[in-house]
Order: sequence, then C-alpha cells, then structure tokens
Amino acid sequence: MLPLLIRLAVIALIIYVFYKAIRYITDPKRKLDEAYEKGQYYFYDDVKNVRKNFFISYKGALFEGEKYLGTTEDAFEVVTIFVGARDAAALQGFTKSDFEYLQQEILLNYPNAKINWKQPIEKLMQNTSS
Repeated sequence: MLPLLIRLAVIALIIYVFYKAIRYITDPKRKLDEAYEKGQYYFYDDVKNVRKNFFISYKGALFEGEKYLGTTEDAFEVVTIFVGARDAAALQGFTKSDFEYLQQEILLNYPNAKINWKQPIEKLMQNTSS
C-alpha cells in the first residue's frame, strides 16, 4: 500500500512541475520582460480588463498605456489612451515614425481610441506635425 501511495505522489509531483513549467513558458509578463531586455517589440495587454494598463516594449524602451472607457455611437469602449515612456532616457534615437508605428499598433486593438502622448513624446509629435 505504501509503495502505491509513493508512486501516486511522485506522479502528482511530476504533473505539477510540468504544469508550472508550461505556465512559466507561456506567461505574457515574462515574454514582455524578455522582449524589453532584448530590445524587441512586444505588446502586453489584457484587452478584456479596461482597468489594467498595457505595456509595449519597443527598441529597448518600455511604454505604458492608460486606457479610459467612454461611449461610442453603439457601445462603451476605450476612447482615450495616454501613453508614456517609463524612462525618458531610453527614448534617445526614437523618431516620429517610431511613435506613429506604435500608434498604429495600439489602434489595431483599440480602433475607437484617441491616443495622447505624455511628455516629452507629446512635444515631439506636436513640433513635427506643425
């Protein structure tokens, strides 16, 4: 009887470790951190939860977007988004086209949103559009 219980415990432990490994590998937050370290693009968002901010890793910079719910003609949707960089020093070398690319990527998920950039990005976008 005791050897059977030990075998069941070992099998349960193996299944648990396998489950945790799969969860770790597929964790989107881990993927965001990895993309940020490598300077790659990654969009991390919980589209169904308006209260949670989204994060974008792009060219070694980390951006955070704050979503605000509002009304459209047909429904309640995200209508305003404020996007800012976590570290303004990481923006060195960014151009207006980089921010336009990020804007298009955000609009893929939130087509009815008006995107507002926080300082210093806002100043760049205003200066080059004038």
